[in-house]
Amino acid sequence: METFQEHYLSMKRTIAARKLNVDMALIDRAVDYAREKHKDQKRKDGSPYIIHPLAVAEIVAEIGLDTDAILGALLHDCIEDTDSTYDDIARNFGPTVASLVEGVTKLTRVEYSTLEEQQMENLRKMFMAMSKDIRVILIKIADRLHNTRTMQFQSPEKQISKSRETMDIYAPLAHRLGMQKIKWELEDTSLKYLDPEGYNEIMRYLNVHQAEADAFMKAIQSKITTRLSAVGIHGSIYGRIKHVYSIYRKMKAQNKTIDELYDMYAFRVIVDSIPDCYNVLGHIHDLFNLVPGRFKDYISTPKPNMYQSLHTTVIGQQGIPFEVQIRTWEMHEMAEYGIAAHWKYKQGVAGGDEKQFEWVRRLLETQQDSDAEDYIHSLKVDMFDDEVFVFTPKGKVMSLPSGSTPIDFAYAIHSGVGNAMVGAKVNNRIASYDQQLCNGDIVEVLTSKTAKGPSRDWLNICKSNGARTKIKQWFKKEKREENIVHGKASFEGEMRRANVNPAVLQDAELLPGLLKKLAFECLDDMYAAIGYGGLTAAKAFGRIRDDLIRATRQTPAPPVREVQKQAEPGKGGRHKDSGVIVEDIDSCMIKFSRCCTPVPGDDIVGFITKGYGVSIHRRDCRNAAGASDPKQAGRWVKVAWSTEDKPFSTTFEIDSTDRSGIWLDIATALSAAKLKVTELSGRDMPTGKARTVATFEVRNVQELETIRTKIRAIDGVIDVRRGQN
Repeated sequence: METFQEHYLSMKRTIAARKLNVDMALIDRAVDYAREKHKDQKRKDGSPYIIHPLAVAEIVAEIGLDTDAILGALLHDCIEDTDSTYDDIARNFGPTVASLVEGVTKLTRVEYSTLEEQQMENLRKMFMAMSKDIRVILIKIADRLHNTRTMQFQSPEKQISKSRETMDIYAPLAHRLGMQKIKWELEDTSLKYLDPEGYNEIMRYLNVHQAEADAFMKAIQSKITTRLSAVGIHGSIYGRIKHVYSIYRKMKAQNKTIDELYDMYAFRVIVDSIPDCYNVLGHIHDLFNLVPGRFKDYISTPKPNMYQSLHTTVIGQQGIPFEVQIRTWEMHEMAEYGIAAHWKYKQGVAGGDEKQFEWVRRLLETQQDSDAEDYIHSLKVDMFDDEVFVFTPKGKVMSLPSGSTPIDFAYAIHSGVGNAMVGAKVNNRIASYDQQLCNGDIVEVLTSKTAKGPSRDWLNICKSNGARTKIKQWFKKEKREENIVHGKASFEGEMRRANVNPAVLQDAELLPGLLKKLAFECLDDMYAAIGYGGLTAAKAFGRIRDDLIRATRQTPAPPVREVQKQAEPGKGGRHKDSGVIVEDIDSCMIKFSRCCTPVPGDDIVGFITKGYGVSIHRRDCRNAAGASDPKQAGRWVKVAWSTEDKPFSTTFEIDSTDRSGIWLDIATALSAAKLKVTELSGRDMPTGKARTVATFEVRNVQELETIRTKIRAIDGVIDVRRGQN
């Protein structure tokens, strides 16, 4: 069993080997403090718990951090797992160390509704702390690395869940921070538990071919060394087989067995200067045959995580391809330890490296209006996926998530550019909004002062969470009334699916309690939030579902009977299935008024006609104004939509500029929505504008509003309104 003394001495040897200028007396005091606080705790293997903080501190020292970071590593579990508080640690070791410890501490004392919510809040807290002090996340990665090294003592379920979290969150984060050495170990160890069969297959192959691989690498290394010595270039040359997860990923991506892989060997040449790097590259290409398209210059164009190196793939005399990486010693240090290699202690926390943390601030800005699922999505998309590099017309390089579109590019420049966007050019050719951008593309955003702003469809097209958030913010600010309509329809749809009557929301005694649970001042605020995408109708309904169902049960149902709707004359039997519930009438003919063409979701009233049954109107219809006339009170009846999902006819009147092709654009939008269009006509107006009348079938008002939004987004459309004769 591992002992305290072994780990303590190992940590001290690492500090000495890295030549760190640290306060050992203070570190020893922190060791004693942590040892005392954790004295009654054991690890899964039965060893004293203090071994874990010592191991984490050793990793932090190995990557080259300072006294405060090592202290933070030693004390990182004290607030979470012992009776220590922030104030205790601040009093004994200073506020900086206390902030580091608090930043790493998980929010275990708070209850969460879902696992995603807990993961989001933990990560959000770490990133908030990291934006002030990057050492928080470096300690956290070191903590995860040691936990990964001792994963064999966990249960099989914990091994899989923790390994998946490591692969999804911590390995990509280490990559983003440039910490390749740690990234490889996290990936390889996680793979061992996520796919033990695949991992063992690769390890068996490597062990069987070990002697053959060693001979090959020795021959190549000797050849490169001889050439560089002959031309007076001094450096370090060594070869290695690529790490296990890298091989595994290539096997899966290329659907090949391990012996079919293209390049499994990598050689590294480390020299004194950048000119030497390019000189070595020339000699490598002279010694071996170049594989076309496999050269990358990360020295002139560093990766976002500051990684620099020349990469080239060549083929030796044996016909075996291999990669050669050429870099300076400084670049090598950066590749191994990432952001830690550039740590500037004397200038204060993150003092000289603010530009390197732009991605942290960008992530924080885009998560303000996100719920748990959106935030985790933004992590995996904005932070962890491969990036694509494109150019502005003036040659500025823009970094975007892989798969980004011109919409993402526009909002990456500025929200004002995105909101004013009316089109885009990629490589000087007109491009569609959903065209995926590729490395090296030159993108130009076309804007207009008369642009109507983003379309709701853009939320499904854009890739980056930053663009999605800015689009939502625009709808939140500019389209409140429209958002309320959208949100109300969505929320009431959720209520009807649960057999809850939307009228229950009008209960003056019930409503204040519901609003308090929802954290909104009024229903319109909630509807607006649902409409612009800040909250889903399902989540909002879920929070008050039990209250609404309870209130519905306590309210006696009115004596209503569903009436079979008879076919309207001349309509060929359309809508003959049940569609409307009429109160206190057993059987009658139902007629849907042509003046306002109501559809499910509209607030409706019924009027008893002479000889034509009950005529159904939208409550806001001009012809329904008589419902308040005492003389006709007996002829107006309460009606409601049944729950059946049937198509109903409705009409849009569309005002637009009189431009060529706009009628075709409207027809295309209706066709793309797969609607049954029964009438489409257009005419010029005296004002120089045009009016198009479209009659089509929809199933509910929510579908209707989606179509309205799509038509409004058409260039030249001024207004879209429901038909009112």
